[in-house]
Amino acid sequence: MTRTDADTADYPVSLSSRAYRITVDDGRETFDALEIRDERRPEAYLMSDTVRSLDAMR
Repeated sequence: MTRTDADTADYPVSLSSRAYRITVDDGRETFDALEIRDERRPEAYLMSDTVRSLDAMR
């Protein structure tokens, strides 16, 4: 993981997200995944197989 000290207050960050349903073991098991990506920096993304809605976190 790389940390950057760039101040993002000077420019807006454009994020996109995509949801996936991933099936493994010849269809015997499935799980959901969420990807969040900074459109301007292809190397800046997060993918997680732990998906919770914001309402569930309150």
